[in-house]
Formats: sequence, structure tokens, C-alpha cells
Amino acid sequence: MKEQSGGEALKGGTNPFAYSLKIGLFAGVFGGLLRWAFYEMKFTTMVPGYMLEPFFRHNYLHTIWGIVIGFAAYVLFSAAAALLYQFTMGKLRGPWPGLAYGAVWGLIVFVLGPIFGMMEKINIIGWNTLITEFCVFLIWGLFIGYSIAFEFTDEASREPMGAK
Repeated sequence: MKEQSGGEALKGGTNPFAYSLKIGLFAGVFGGLLRWAFYEMKFTTMVPGYMLEPFFRHNYLHTIWGIVIGFAAYVLFSAAAALLYQFTMGKLRGPWPGLAYGAVWGLIVFVLGPIFGMMEKINIIGWNTLITEFCVFLIWGLFIGYSIAFEFTDEASREPMGAK
């Protein structure tokens, strides 16, 4: 099967690597903008670039360049996470595996975040931040998981007849 320049295979097949990478990039942009908006609206106290806390000063991450670099790091993290999803859970159907994937990533961040200095301990950050961040991870995981499931399983067969 020959490849096209866009990474999609001829004869109607989709390149799983390229598609998952694209989904991850979109999930990162969407999730990053959502996290940034929630931070600006004071729903969360975690700076958008919290994943870079071990590498940059906390004060720098509050500047516009710190936010931009944090946003870019979140996009790259999302792309890698989408590739991981594709290769580990890509054949699972429906929205539930994606929700579970987002929940697991949220738990990983909440457990390892304080250990690596990415965030304060869970009992310090507050309920608003905890719930907001966890919900963003759920939406992010749902987007990644269901997008990949829809492309690589027969989820399209659930669509009503004549839907495009």
C-alpha cells in the first residue's frame, strides 16, 4: 500500500501513527486552551505550564512566554499520549476507554506531580483546582480515545443512515 504525502494510505486506509499524532496535537491545543481559560477564570490555581515546573522557575511560568512554552509542552505531551493510546488501547470501542485513559493520566499527574515538584500536594491545591483539572483530563482523554476509536473501529456503523 502506497503512502500519500499527508500520511494517509491509499485505498481508504488511515495511517495510525499520523492520525494519532494529529489527534494528539488537536487534543493538546484544545486541552491547553481550555486549561489556560480555566486558569485565567480562577477555576484552577495550577499555572498552564505546570508540567515544566521542574525545569523552569515558577515565576517564569506566570509570564506570557512561560504560558506559551507551557502550552507547547502540553501539546507535545498530548501528541505522545495519543500515540501511546493508539498502540495500547487503539482497538477498544466507545467513549469509556478514553474517559478511563484521561482519568488514569489525571491520577498519575496528581500522584507524581507533587513528587516531581510540578504542583502542590493534593490536600493543599483545593477542591476547585482538583475537580477542574480532573475534568479537563477526562475531556482530553475522551477526545483522544473516542476520536481514535471512531477512526479505527466500526464506531461509524452506529451513525444513523444517511449521516455524513
